[in-house]
Amino acid sequence: MTDLTVADNLLFNQMDKDRAKKTVQDALAGCDDGELFLEHCLSERLTLDDGRIKTSSFDATAGFGLRAICGETCAYAISNELTQNALEHAARSIAPVKAGWNGTLYSPASAAPKKLYTDENPLSPVPFERKVALMGEIDAYLRAKDARVAQVSAALSGEWQAVEIIRADGGESGDIRPLVNLMISVVVKNGDRLESGSFGLGGRYLYDRIIAENVWKSAADEALRTALVNLESVPAPAGEMPVVLSSGWCGVLLHEAVGHGLEGDFNRKGSSVFSGKTGEQVTAKGITIVDDGTLPDRRGSIAVDDEGTPSQRTVLVEDGILKNYMLDRLNARLTNRAPTGNGRRESFACAPQVRMTNTFMTAGDKDPDELVASVKKGVFAKSFHGGQVDITSGKFVFTSAEAYLIENGKITAPIKDATLIGSGIEVMNAIDMVATDACLDQGVGSCGKGGQTVPVGVGQPSVRISKITVGGNG
Repeated sequence: MTDLTVADNLLFNQMDKDRAKKTVQDALAGCDDGELFLEHCLSERLTLDDGRIKTSSFDATAGFGLRAICGETCAYAISNELTQNALEHAARSIAPVKAGWNGTLYSPASAAPKKLYTDENPLSPVPFERKVALMGEIDAYLRAKDARVAQVSAALSGEWQAVEIIRADGGESGDIRPLVNLMISVVVKNGDRLESGSFGLGGRYLYDRIIAENVWKSAADEALRTALVNLESVPAPAGEMPVVLSSGWCGVLLHEAVGHGLEGDFNRKGSSVFSGKTGEQVTAKGITIVDDGTLPDRRGSIAVDDEGTPSQRTVLVEDGILKNYMLDRLNARLTNRAPTGNGRRESFACAPQVRMTNTFMTAGDKDPDELVASVKKGVFAKSFHGGQVDITSGKFVFTSAEAYLIENGKITAPIKDATLIGSGIEVMNAIDMVATDACLDQGVGSCGKGGQTVPVGVGQPSVRISKITVGGNG
């Protein structure tokens, strides 16, 4: 279990913890649920553009959110002062939610959280001067590597977040969450044509892992390779055809087209295409989809969620059958299910929502090369820029960042801006081959919902979609 000593020293240096716990218990008496969420967060970001440091920022924030839940109604009070006076004022602010309500249905967390990553602060061990020098080294390395490089951009960011949650029964849980990220983008030019490529990596570890020379050079090489591939790209074909999706980051399509539809709030309200389908086949057989916040060092990993529920591995779809939804405490209670550790918030200023952690498809039994070899004419998508999905219908649109034609079982010409158009359930049922090469992305995913953004992981093995609409100019 994560040691709360570090968090206590930061979060309770201006208030007595026992008195704060008593205030929380009194404020939440008679409510169905609720919690006090305290946070201390340090973050920094350094960006390079056109050979110069464009921005350099550092931010320190601290505060709490006190939430009371009665039925489906929530009251939420926040403060950026970690003091007893502020907490008592917040307690008075949420009191009206209890009017006319009787009874407490609170159920405590059922397991202890596991320590998933270091408690160390990634911002402190590496001097600021070294971070600035790294930006210059990335720029110089890429420009020296290929004369066609016209522009180099890079961003290095780090965060250290300490949180503690106090529940209505006085139970405590907490987490120390480091997070680092390096993103490199390259623009290449040949004549009048400009194309770009990018690559990023990160996770819940320290800077030393991503600023190691072999690591950042590998990331820079991949960004340049993608840009040069796109420089040779031809217009994407259009129409219905087989598509092979690469392993790893292509799981962002799974995240958007299926993952959001399996979040418990949408399903409780009946607004998801997956609502009421527990126990039914919702994908092709052989497909298993998991949300797992317990993976060490991963970007979406959390020891406990932001309501104090220990993170866990939740099988959402097993061999094509819908088994479970992702649930926070409110939606779990209202649907008579157990919470799955998916109550997350961007910061203390936000009430928690049902959110994914690391969501991925597990491995199949096919050799990855067999998938491409089986396609006479189609598309191989290696990565995506991103996409949009309608939760109610499950329809989505995704645009590739790197993709190729498949001709007679061979990957041939790179193609530009291939767009995949379909619906989550239809595409999941059209997957007819799943490879053995399952993996998660390199650690760059962020998910937006309800005006909040949280870090997530995505992943999958290589898969073949037997038929999907491709939008292009070819």
